[in-house]
Amino acid sequence: MRRRQKSSWRRWGGDQGSWFPTGAGSTASFEVYRSRQKVYRALRRKGMSKSRAARISNEGFTRAGRSLMARKAARTRQARGRKRH
Repeated sequence: MRRRQKSSWRRWGGDQGSWFPTGAGSTASFEVYRSRQKVYRALRRKGMSKSRAARISNEGFTRAGRSLMARKAARTRQARGRKRH
């Protein structure tokens, strides 16, 4: 499945250097939508790698992506026998 190219209007600065820096001293850079920065940072705090955190946070950019993640999380909770509080 091919990934859709991100168009420039979704960026939050306009130039190439305007993306959120992904870590101190890191040379790797992953593009994360501005509206999804809080999600990205939370995933990084949990210890997730930069590439996986960026992929997951960007997936939630659209309503369809968020819905997909919510359904997947519900299935995971159900499989583990956890109740939502």
